[in-house]
Amino acid sequence: MSNPFVRIVEPLDPKQPLKKFFNLSKLEDARYAHLPFSIRVLLEAAIRNCDEFLVKKQDVENILNWKEVQHKNVEVPFKPARVILQDFTGVPAVVDFAAMRDAVKKLGGDPEKINPICPADLVIDHSIQVDFNRRPDSLQKNQDLEFERNKERFEFLKWGSQAFKNMRIIPPGSGIIHQVNLEYLARVVMDQDGYYYPDSVVGTDSHTTMVDGLGVLGWGVGGIEAEAVMLGQPISMVLPEVVGYKLLGNPQPLVTSTDIVLTITKHLRQVGVVGKFVEFFGPGVAQLSIADRATIANMCPEYGATAAYFPVDDISIGYLVQTGRDKEKVMRTKKYLEAVGMLRDFKNSSQDPDFTQVVELDLHSVVPCCSGPKRPQDKVAVSDMKNDFETCLGAKQGFKGFQIAPDRHNSVVKFNFEGSDFELAHGSVVIAAITSCTNTSNPSVMLGAGLLAKKAVEAGLTVKPYIKTSLSPGSGVVTYYLRESGVMSYLSQLGFDVVGYGCMTCIGNSGPLPDSVVEAITQGDLVAVGVLSGNRNFEGRVHPNTRANYLASPPLVIAYAIAGTVRIDFEKEPLGINTSGKKIFLKDIWPTRNEIQAVERQFVIPGMFKEVYEKIETVNESWNALDAPSDKLYTWNPKSTYIKSPPFFDGLTLALQTPKTIEDAYVLLNFGDSVTTDHISPAGNIARNSPAARYLTSRGLTPREFNSYGSRRGNDAVMARGTFANIRLVNKFLDKQGPQTIHFPSGETLDVFDAAERYKQAGHPLIVLAGKEYGAGSSRDWAAKGPFLLGVKAVLAESYERIHRSNLVGMGVIPLQYLPGEDARSLGLTGRERYTIVIPENLKPQMNVQVKLDNGKSFHAIMRFDTDVELTYFHNGGILNYMIRKMAS
Repeated sequence: MSNPFVRIVEPLDPKQPLKKFFNLSKLEDARYAHLPFSIRVLLEAAIRNCDEFLVKKQDVENILNWKEVQHKNVEVPFKPARVILQDFTGVPAVVDFAAMRDAVKKLGGDPEKINPICPADLVIDHSIQVDFNRRPDSLQKNQDLEFERNKERFEFLKWGSQAFKNMRIIPPGSGIIHQVNLEYLARVVMDQDGYYYPDSVVGTDSHTTMVDGLGVLGWGVGGIEAEAVMLGQPISMVLPEVVGYKLLGNPQPLVTSTDIVLTITKHLRQVGVVGKFVEFFGPGVAQLSIADRATIANMCPEYGATAAYFPVDDISIGYLVQTGRDKEKVMRTKKYLEAVGMLRDFKNSSQDPDFTQVVELDLHSVVPCCSGPKRPQDKVAVSDMKNDFETCLGAKQGFKGFQIAPDRHNSVVKFNFEGSDFELAHGSVVIAAITSCTNTSNPSVMLGAGLLAKKAVEAGLTVKPYIKTSLSPGSGVVTYYLRESGVMSYLSQLGFDVVGYGCMTCIGNSGPLPDSVVEAITQGDLVAVGVLSGNRNFEGRVHPNTRANYLASPPLVIAYAIAGTVRIDFEKEPLGINTSGKKIFLKDIWPTRNEIQAVERQFVIPGMFKEVYEKIETVNESWNALDAPSDKLYTWNPKSTYIKSPPFFDGLTLALQTPKTIEDAYVLLNFGDSVTTDHISPAGNIARNSPAARYLTSRGLTPREFNSYGSRRGNDAVMARGTFANIRLVNKFLDKQGPQTIHFPSGETLDVFDAAERYKQAGHPLIVLAGKEYGAGSSRDWAAKGPFLLGVKAVLAESYERIHRSNLVGMGVIPLQYLPGEDARSLGLTGRERYTIVIPENLKPQMNVQVKLDNGKSFHAIMRFDTDVELTYFHNGGILNYMIRKMAS
């Protein structure tokens, strides 16, 4: 073994001499005990993988010296233990791998070198939609439709699971990726190749951070970066600052974990934690279950941190037992963590490590709340919801405004649904979804919703039939304990039948609303509302017809569904009036924490988890029946509209091409702040008048067969046309929302794709101008691949979301950032200029480059290649080109 730290290797148990570990306590370095626990995980990985090539002894020294170098942009490599993918991001990853095999073969290499080295799990959970609800057979109907729409994609994924080693597929109908990771896939301590070491994971979904709640360090990365990790490359990262988040006190009896996470999200957005780790500590942590911690860790992307880490403690160990993990393995897990100083006692302050800064939250100060109407960080106390929404109605168009004229605030539209007359107004709830890994993994809020439903039904309350209600649990375990505890029938009576196991409404797969509801919303130009127990509520994401969307706990989702509006003050106004004429208030049916915990202790038991997960890979008969080819090279079907060989590697040679100055680029789009990956590359439905729809129609498909953009990510022709296709896109060149721009040479207003095509045919390069937080939201590699295919050479923004900047780098698109204190306004940029970006010969990380305009002005911007490794990728035209050259040479 060439590892310079081999001296600290020893058996964990003398009776098993072949099972070893790197005993970090034998480093005899005083700095180790002061490191944040999250940084200790990075340190162990660096020590174990130290080969003086990809990981060097100096990297280990830098991590040990974290306290001194944390502010100095020190780059370190990290090799996570495993990778996790969901199918929206997993399909394009497997497409890329298949195309890379073809490219390596063309360059004279061995195509089978393109194979995951790092273990990868792919959970199919993003494909199912809420097409059917409020009927006993909703689940089966939605699953049947899912297979009908996605058979081709699923066959391709099944081919991938057979053609590539080290890749496991969790079939559709099993659950949501992060809940399956938490309850089943997470090891906490790995036992592989004769060594014990901390479990860690990167995933192609930004909410991979959920597993941080169990003490498994994990975060989301771009799909492109994940592919490199799967092929054995370390992640190159800047050693992060670590914010210590101290939790004190006990939550109030009526407060849920959802209320806590929405409070933390707003707080940490104000603190500013982008690019940093957050590590939780303090006696308040011991008051939180693993499900509560996982809820808090899940929304890490919404507060902007890279990771939200809860070190392993005895409650984590107890959770492993509760979820049916092997007891002997659990004992070894605890023994290993004790040996390396990674088992935490949150009540023992002498264990508290050093942090970059410390912020505090008294859990007793948290009140019931929601977030919205357009961003997850915009917390609203439930007691303020009515006033807040009514203020938003008249406020200027923006994150907290809809700019509805005052004389229209009380507009009412009458409509008929299934033979009965109803009314819709601003604030009417039309979607109420208990959905998303954020909350459905948490028995306390799910059982709380069930108990509230029981009390509501017994009190004679109902939900209006036109409201699209749904329950999409994160795993079969949830259905099991809801059924066993006797609350499932009451949920069904209120319309919350199980509609599927997957992300569904949270990812935008909310399915269609009734035609009469859509007509009423359109006729009155109403601000209709979706209420969901999810983690994202960006404009245009949940449903095109719900302009306001609020994140809420599962019990509150039911409460607002019963009320039928968010314009209600629950303290003063009744939820409804029962058949006896009695007013029923929310406080009358809200279950107490003690009630919920009593039911949870009785019905959430290890046997459930064992029974569900023992058969998870074989239980789906439709999946088992799929016939997939067995060839190592994929045979592309030219007739397919789902799976297509991408053009990324066309013309690739072994020789490097020198990056050239970008000359006289036009601005394709001019954006303000908080343009999300949903704006750049939407995942939801394909509008019938869009370029993607025209393409699919030309291939013989009907609108019913379009499916969603997310399901089409294996086809670059659809995805290029779907780039910037969000109907809520705000482009400063135009005075209305929509996926269009101005083609400046002609002066015509065109769909974005059509304008880009014209520029490309004329040989004109393109750039995008943006404000703060460009690329916020989901870790969506097509939000970088799509602009690349449109001919976008660079983005100039005030700041970037971490994963999206990495994805741009991975595709060879230059992320430029204004100098501190400068922006488009201060520089007088209109976007109608032509831009020349001067690329010097000797590039360095984060160097300033000159930008010249065709009006004679010029300025400098920061080229956001943050590490030498990222510059290497840029010189290769992107990370995948780099990997192909490496494998083919």
